[in-house]
Amino acid sequence: MPLHTLSAHRKGLLLTSLGGFLLSFDIPLVRLGHGELWSVIGLRSIATFVVAVTVWTLIRRFTRARPPLVAGWHGALAGSLYGLATIGFLASIYYTEAANTVFILAFNPMFCALLAWIFLKERPSAATLITMAVMIGGVAMIVGNSLSSGHMLGDGLAAFAALMLAAAITVSRASGGALGFAPLVATVGPAAIAFSLALPQGFSIDNPWWILLDGAVMMPLAFWCLATGPRYLTGAEVGMFYLLETILAPIWIWMIFAEVPGAMTLIGGLVLILGLAGHSLWEMRARGEKARRLALAG
Repeated sequence: MPLHTLSAHRKGLLLTSLGGFLLSFDIPLVRLGHGELWSVIGLRSIATFVVAVTVWTLIRRFTRARPPLVAGWHGALAGSLYGLATIGFLASIYYTEAANTVFILAFNPMFCALLAWIFLKERPSAATLITMAVMIGGVAMIVGNSLSSGHMLGDGLAAFAALMLAAAITVSRASGGALGFAPLVATVGPAAIAFSLALPQGFSIDNPWWILLDGAVMMPLAFWCLATGPRYLTGAEVGMFYLLETILAPIWIWMIFAEVPGAMTLIGGLVLILGLAGHSLWEMRARGEKARRLALAG
């Protein structure tokens, strides 16, 4: 079915599900690169920036489309938040287990709901508030396990990344504009910071091609899809598609590196996944009932 024939909601679901799937390969590709933290952030970010600007230039040169590169102050703010999320996310990979990172990032939809409540006056439903409480319990299990394993810094960085992503999604939702290129162009910020720290001590990546594949192909596609999603879906709905990374990334890590998460991490992650899945099913049911009532009333 051609994309232009889909309803706005279905288009948003398709874009964000594709973005979440592609995003799940981020951690495995970074790990395969075997590089120093700031060298990896720099190469990955500059590759994404170059691809984004190149694609934007080609679109404007050979088509009638005129997508904005930054899209005003909303785009600049969202881009800055995405940049901070990138640094927090990649740094967390080096200071905690991959499963901890993606499970804590799963709290992103609840951050989205909270920020939308505060800034957009989109009051969350009772189901969302209950899910938020359940997920706080799941995150507490993961973080509590990290107190004895020395992963608190990495877990904190993952939580910071989740909050920054939620803030960026909220800004995108508030603007209602085309901010698909904002998170991609914003990688110039992390790249500048990373290279300024990496180059003086020596650039070090054993397998840079994996990082280039991640930065030049996977991440531009993933973030463009996820940044375009808020045009068609609520911030909380977009945030839930990051759950695909939560589910799939630990599977890829297990298949490639034979890294098995700890028992409490798995239990906490299961609580997060079940909470989000239950919330999604509840909201879909509520939306369907509302649509039926409107149809009968009409």
